[in-house]
Amino acid sequence: MVWLNGPFGAGKTTVAQQIVADNPLWRIFDPEMVGFLVRSQFQDFGFADFQQLRSWRRLTPIVADEIARETGQHLVITQTVLDQQYWRELVTGTRAHGHTLRQVLLDVRPEILRQRICDDEVLHRAAGWRLEHLSIFLEARTWMAREADLVVDTSAASPRRTALSIADAIGSWVEQDKAEQRSCSSRERRRSRVR
Repeated sequence: MVWLNGPFGAGKTTVAQQIVADNPLWRIFDPEMVGFLVRSQFQDFGFADFQQLRSWRRLTPIVADEIARETGQHLVITQTVLDQQYWRELVTGTRAHGHTLRQVLLDVRPEILRQRICDDEVLHRAAGWRLEHLSIFLEARTWMAREADLVVDTSAASPRRTALSIADAIGSWVEQDKAEQRSCSSRERRRSRVR
C-alpha cells in the first residue's frame, strides 16, 4: 500500500488517478469515505476533524485491508494526515493486517501551493479552509519528510512525471520486500534445522 500524503492541493488525487491509469494492479482508496461514516455516527462527540476520532484511525486500516483482499489489488491511498501520532497509528494498524505501508510525501513550495489553491475553481469554496491549514502543513512538513519513504516535489513536476517517479520507487520497494522475505525464510529454515 502506498499512501500519498501532503498538503491540500499538492495533487494527491490527480497523481493517484495517473498511477491507477498506468497500472491496473492498483486501486485508489480514499479514507475520507471512512471519515464520512464516522462523522455521521459521532456527530454528538464534538470534534473538528474526523481524524481526531480513534474510530477513523482504527477503521481505515481495516477497510483498506478488506478492499485489498477483496480486489486482489494494491492500494494507492490519498489523504492528508498532518498529525504524526495519527500517522503512526495508521501505520501500526495497516501492518497489523499484514500489509506494508509506504508514505509518499507530495511536497510543494508554499507560494506555488497558495496559487494552486486560489486557482482551483472546482474546490474554490474550500480555498479559505485550505489556506488556513497551510501553516499546519508547514509545521508538520519536517516529520512528514523524515518519515516518508519518498518525497516528491510537485511544484514544477506534472502528475505524469510524479506518478512515474512513484512507480520507479514502488519497483525498488517490491525488490526490497522480496529480499527481506527471502532473508526471513532463510533464517527460519536455519532455525528449523537447529531444532
